[in-house]
Amino acid sequence: MESLEKVQEQRYDTHEKSAKDMTVGEWLITMLILVIPIVNIVMLFIWGFGSPDPRRNYARASLIWMAICIVLMIIFYGAIFAFIFSMNTY
Repeated sequence: MESLEKVQEQRYDTHEKSAKDMTVGEWLITMLILVIPIVNIVMLFIWGFGSPDPRRNYARASLIWMAICIVLMIIFYGAIFAFIFSMNTY
């Protein structure tokens, strides 16, 4: 029983060391970086798929939302252009 508790403590200690909490200042810098065009997409890929980072899940979720929005925008504009060209009566 003691060995199981020891293993769980070791797992908790390694998890504690690898995932540090970010300070408010670090989040402010992160948000500042995400405001800059093109740089934000590059940094989201770096944080999402690079080395372990506390921003990993946030970056992946942001990239998924970007992809969903782009697909919806393409569908919307495609429908609008199809409607406009179908109204064309020569």
